[in-house]
Amino acid sequence: MTPAGNRGWIAEFLRREALPESYREVIDRHVAPLGDELAAACAGLGRPLSVGLCGAQGSGKSTLTGALAALLGARGLRVAALSLDDFYLTRAERQQLARTVHPLFATRGVPGTHDVDLARRTFAQLGRDGVTALPSFDKAVDDRRDAATWPRFDAPADIVLFEGWCVGARPQAEAALAEPINALERDEDAKGRWRRHVNAALAGPYRPLFDGFDRLVLLQAPSFEVVFAWRREQEQKLARRLAERGGDAHAVMDEAQLARFIAHYERLTRHILDEMPARADVLFALDAARRLTRRR
Repeated sequence: MTPAGNRGWIAEFLRREALPESYREVIDRHVAPLGDELAAACAGLGRPLSVGLCGAQGSGKSTLTGALAALLGARGLRVAALSLDDFYLTRAERQQLARTVHPLFATRGVPGTHDVDLARRTFAQLGRDGVTALPSFDKAVDDRRDAATWPRFDAPADIVLFEGWCVGARPQAEAALAEPINALERDEDAKGRWRRHVNAALAGPYRPLFDGFDRLVLLQAPSFEVVFAWRREQEQKLARRLAERGGDAHAVMDEAQLARFIAHYERLTRHILDEMPARADVLFALDAARRLTRRR
């Protein structure tokens, strides 16, 4: 259980994230024990403890990361919470990649569409005294925010939490790339150039970043088909919010658009669900309703 004297942060966290009261049970059963482990691991380490949190779209990894950061912060630790999404290449850089490597790189998300050097520099800065600017990406305009507006963190950090849908992923064997796994790959990547470039990025610049975590946490979805349903649910919520605020309904993907979008993530999501559970330091299995069961 979360220590009684440290529970004041929970109500504020639930309010800020618009979470139901039932999430308190997740905090008590899963977040608090994991927080205890991370706090013990960082004690006397002499550098930030780096923790990668991997989970498919809609799995709740951002919420889990936020809860961990709030809990550990309430215990007096300096916690920097980062998202892989904030390290996307700029829109101009991705458009250049789409022109010179493959048109599918116009869609952000897969390895090869992130600024890995920026991520590694940020990690290094978080281990030194001084203020560290934390990169920020605006999905509404599909571009990185101006650096002058990035949040500032008073380093050094005790713990760095880094969440993302493919955080910690490893490349596939070359033979696995031969055949397309969906219509997107069959019709738009018939020669395999896009998927091989993604795989090479994982084997190259992403490898030192992903292999550098002290702990790797996996939120394991039950299947890719469930991930698609979760992502559709996110679009439906976005549609409701836009309707309430009088926003632009064109920002919401219809069923066909969503199917094409999620197809960009299918290969690597299936690969992660197949190979990462055996090596993750912490494994949370999820059912279709996103209920957590800790397996390791």
